Amino acid sequence: MIHHVQLACPRGSEEASRAFYGGVLGLAEKPKPPVLAARGGCWFAGGGIELHLGVEDDFRPARKAHPGLLWPDLDGLAERLTAAGYPVTWGNDELPGLRRFHTEDCHGNRLEFLS
Repeated sequence: MIHHVQLACPRGSEEASRAFYGGVLGLAEKPKPPVLAARGGCWFAGGGIELHLGVEDDFRPARKAHPGLLWPDLDGLAERLTAAGYPVTWGNDELPGLRRFHTEDCHGNRLEFLS
């Protein structure tokens, strides 16, 4: 079982992370332990997933590597992402029995959502 997935973010980008992961995706921010909070970044959880955004000084977005996140309302999420200006690229039937799309977060990291 996986406890969490960590994605990288640039230094000072916590407000953008909160707007995307909290605002657009609707995940709740989790408080970081004080010793880790001093490093920057932020943590989010909801719907059985936990994502940690960690500061990387030489930040480059993950364009290929990505988490695949099960999501209960895929169409509703795709609409929210599109309305907020994020790309939504639907997959075809490569994974039988699953609907899916790719997008990118506010930092350019690739994300996949499936149902």
